[in-house]
Parts: sequence; C-alpha cells; structure tokens
Amino acid sequence: MKIGVHPNNLHLRLARLWPGAFAEFDPQFVAYREGRDTAALLERGDIHFGGTGSTPPIEADARGLSAVYIAASAPRPANGAILVRRDSPIRSAADLAGKRISLIDGSFHTYLLARSLEGAGLGLSDVARIESGDSDSLQDLVEGRVDAWVTMSPRLEKALTHDEISLLVRCGSTIPNRSLFWTLARHDMAPDFRLAIAAELDRVGRAVMADIDRAASLIAAEPGSEGDATSWAKVLRSRDLSVVPAGENILAEQQEEADTLYRHGHFSLPVQTGQGPAHQSVSTGGDR
Repeated sequence: MKIGVHPNNLHLRLARLWPGAFAEFDPQFVAYREGRDTAALLERGDIHFGGTGSTPPIEADARGLSAVYIAASAPRPANGAILVRRDSPIRSAADLAGKRISLIDGSFHTYLLARSLEGAGLGLSDVARIESGDSDSLQDLVEGRVDAWVTMSPRLEKALTHDEISLLVRCGSTIPNRSLFWTLARHDMAPDFRLAIAAELDRVGRAVMADIDRAASLIAAEPGSEGDATSWAKVLRSRDLSVVPAGENILAEQQEEADTLYRHGHFSLPVQTGQGPAHQSVSTGGDR
C-alpha cells in the first residue's frame, strides 16, 4: 500500500519513522510536498491514501473526485492560529477588513480565516489572500509585507516566541482542526479495510504518545527537520494523537465547512461531501 506523507501531516511523518508501523499493509511511504497535492496523487494512483487538514478532501469533491474518508484525528485546538505584529492596530478579526493575509490557500487555513471573518460580519472577499508558497511568512509579517499570517505547528510555536508577534485568533475556538485521512472512491477501499487503516493509525498515535521522547528524537533527526528534539517533544505533548474511524459526525463537520466556503465564494457551486461508497460511514459501535 502506498501511503502519502507530506511535511504538514505529523501523524504520517511519525508513522513513516515508527518501527513496525503499517507492517501488515506492506507499506511504501511516498513523500510529497504539501497537502494540497494529495488529490492529484490519489487521482494518478501514486498513493492509496493520505492525511491532510479538513479542506483538501472538500476541494477534491468540488472537482468531482469523490473523496472517501477513512479516519480522523482528535480536534487540534492548538495547532493553528492567525498572527499579527505586536505593534499592529489589528486587535480582532473585524480589523482584518482590507488587510493582506498570508496563508496556504485551499488548506484549513482558508476555513479558519473564513470562520474568523464570518464571526466579525466579514467574508473572504473583504481581505486580500496572499499565498505563502515558499516565502518566509514570519519575516513577511515582521517586515510588514503582509498584515496577518495564518499558520500551524511547528511554525506556530516558533513564531510565538518572537518578540514582535502577537496571537489574534487560535483555531481551537473557531474550527475543529482535525487531520483527515482519506482516499478516493476509485480506489475501492472496502469498509473493513478502512477500519483496519484507522485502527493502525490509532495504534501508532498511541504508541507515540506513550514514548514522546523517542518520537521527538526520530522526527528531529529527519533531514530538514523544523526543530530539535526538545521543541518537537513540546509539539507532541500538546497533541492528542488518537484516531477514530470517520463517522457521521466527521462527515457533518466536513459538510459544514463546505457550506461555509461556498457562502464565502471560495467555491462557485455548493459541494456535497461524503457521497462515496455507502456514504462512507462504517459501523464501529459509535465514535469514541
């Protein structure tokens, strides 16, 4: 089984490093650049499933690709935020009107921004979305090239130590911010197989939580790792790495996001999520 791994999905990064992870699935871990590439890789058959934030599978459904949800992480309230300069006049989401916002557009960043603006009576069209790409977004914010920055762990923790940076919105008060593990209907994954993947994701996550120092050392040793073992241990201790099969509550959350992004004009037409095989939900005796 070909499992997609990109830098922003910490769970699958850890699975690739963790001894024995997915051993019964004959795994091939396929590295790629970012979560927004997941649908294209699934469409080509380069991977069989991947893990992203909540928005990429909705983008896949908007393209008619029929995303099928496998599993979901626990909510991650500390994993994302909107930051501003400490000397900025921006003190609330209402002050973002007309401002330049750096983000990875089409990721959960877009949803966090939309919900934050909506709470202030604004919409996505009221701000200028600046694709962060490969730029140094922290430096762009500090030097005033953008007015706010939507970011996530581990960049978030580093940014919050900067003397000139202030927290505007924490995602935990705004969106669930889960990792979603998903595939496409064309891969024809049977419900029992999806349950087995979810169980292995959960097993790996719990093994990591039981040995944080080992996991932090493994990920710190990766080429290009964004932090040392101490900083990674701090990130890992802030997370619940348990995973549940994708049930009706997850599909409902995804539909709420799809509807929100449509209201804000991110999608030109309504998007129906969770329309894959048997509406995707698998019976597990209830979500944990």
